[in-house]
Amino acid sequence: MLVSERLRGGEDPWDFMEDLPSVDELVVFILRAENIAENGGARPSAARHYRVLRQIALDYPPLTPAVWRLLGDANTHRRWDANVGA
Repeated sequence: MLVSERLRGGEDPWDFMEDLPSVDELVVFILRAENIAENGGARPSAARHYRVLRQIALDYPPLTPAVWRLLGDANTHRRWDANVGA
């Protein structure tokens, strides 16, 4: 879906493929979205965002590296990043 949307927008795949989230990052975002839905759909504060992602890392140890990448400042340039604009 992410690739199709960007292709329809006229972007060159060579320009954005490395900016796409990894499969593990997508799984973390799905789990985060489920948590947000369970909380009435309210966008979490920065503190709650941290706690939710940290809990995901505790509940799903193989996703821990992806969680810590998403919690870091290194990927805030990505348009799909939950930290952008937060």
